[in-house]
Amino acid sequence: MKLALMGLAVVVIAYSIFAYYHKWSKSYSQTVGNIKAENIWKVWSDINNWDTWQNDIEYAKLEGGFKAGNVFILKPKGVPEVKIALIEVEENKLFTDLTKFPLAKMYGRHEFIQHGNELEIKTTMSVEGYLGFIWRKIVAEDVASGMEEQTKSLIKKVRDG
Repeated sequence: MKLALMGLAVVVIAYSIFAYYHKWSKSYSQTVGNIKAENIWKVWSDINNWDTWQNDIEYAKLEGGFKAGNVFILKPKGVPEVKIALIEVEENKLFTDLTKFPLAKMYGRHEFIQHGNELEIKTTMSVEGYLGFIWRKIVAEDVASGMEEQTKSLIKKVRDG
């Protein structure tokens, strides 16, 4: 019995170490012409109007400016509200947001990369932490599966005004 408990403890510890250091991520990018990073930034940084171009959310609310350290509330359709923190913001270049779950964190990194006359719009979702494998299945994979549609909607919003 004692040996079995010790063996179980070793397995749990080994798995916890693996899960903690294992990071899942998925990216999507699209390169477009005739769009400036400033125009993309204007739409992305206007969190309170995300529901006008993202069909999968009911609302988003940001109190204060679009800067690192501020938190916004996102209400996806069919699920509870989530608090999301802006942890890195470089105007017209990138922003990273963080959603905290029990024993895991999910990051959304949104980059605008200039390639001559074209702009690459790139989103990377990642999850890490002890229970990251669970939150990946419950939340992150669904979010990541919508990155292409989100990017296309963003481009359309910018072009249509």
